[in-house]
Amino acid sequence: MDINKLVRKNIAELHPYSCARDEFKGEASVYLDANENPWNSPYNRYPDPLQWELKEGISRLKGVAAGNIFLGNGSDEPIDLLYRAFCEPGTDNVVAIEPTYGMYKVCAGINNVEYRTVGLNDRFDIDADALLKVCDANTKLIWLCSPNNPTGNSLDAQQIHRLIQQFSGIVVLDEAYIDFSEHESFAAYLQRYTNLVILQTFSKAWGSAAIRLGMAFADTAIIQVLNKIKYPYNINILTQKQALKLLEQEKSVSNWIDVLLKQRSWLRDALSELSYVKQIYPSDANFILIKVDDANALYHFLVGRGIIVRNRNTVSLCLGCIRITVGSPEENKILIDTMKIFG
Repeated sequence: MDINKLVRKNIAELHPYSCARDEFKGEASVYLDANENPWNSPYNRYPDPLQWELKEGISRLKGVAAGNIFLGNGSDEPIDLLYRAFCEPGTDNVVAIEPTYGMYKVCAGINNVEYRTVGLNDRFDIDADALLKVCDANTKLIWLCSPNNPTGNSLDAQQIHRLIQQFSGIVVLDEAYIDFSEHESFAAYLQRYTNLVILQTFSKAWGSAAIRLGMAFADTAIIQVLNKIKYPYNINILTQKQALKLLEQEKSVSNWIDVLLKQRSWLRDALSELSYVKQIYPSDANFILIKVDDANALYHFLVGRGIIVRNRNTVSLCLGCIRITVGSPEENKILIDTMKIFG
């Protein structure tokens, strides 16, 4: 697939802003090019606009070439940039599963792009044919989230393959929760599929939601388009340094994941003993979706006792559902003890 044929005409013709750090590689002894203050090192200097050191570290960890990595201010930045790069406002459309992560729809609205949805089946899974059926010549992106939010399950891999192979646009697969799943990332298929974009994040398994660092893995042609339209210094030096530090703590992150997976099982068992919990859905994420007798009442009861969960009662296919993040052993025990009082 020629990705450049999907790019908006004005983006294809755009001459991107060239910042001072784009004009040379490596380190210099004297910096007099960017009108920076010479004091207060290292915060006086603009950061590497393409974050090469950090990308090399991520490349070693993920097995994805640095040239196939885009780093954004959370995953929300590449989500927005994909709309801006490939979707003509007022003309093009995108297709997404329902229910799923809400920012896909929000960004569609911001960019004046029609947002079409296809409901998941009764197993919260996808049907590639159903998604393709609502696509037309102006459908540029298909949004998938696996493991999905808020349902927690991984989508059928064969259906995802079929979708990527048959869709004439770009398939975006959000793997924010992949570290908690037994299923492998689709990153291994990037060389096979030039129309695949994979999103991952430092916010979940890496325990770093506050530093706002998202990753997009894709063919170099897509990465070049995203780099062309992003703001020059989109990842600040504090975020880059903290992420580099985190990459040296892979063993600690693995331990966090192990504890959360064990706590997910413990939480499932504890929830199953509550009579008003009618269903506990399978989860490959760090949260559990449950169906209860009265989601609104339970939500407000927990809020009144300082425990915040997510009420998903009004979300499509999630009537009566509460989404519970797997916390520390202490947090989970407090939750269950409080829920026993409600019951």
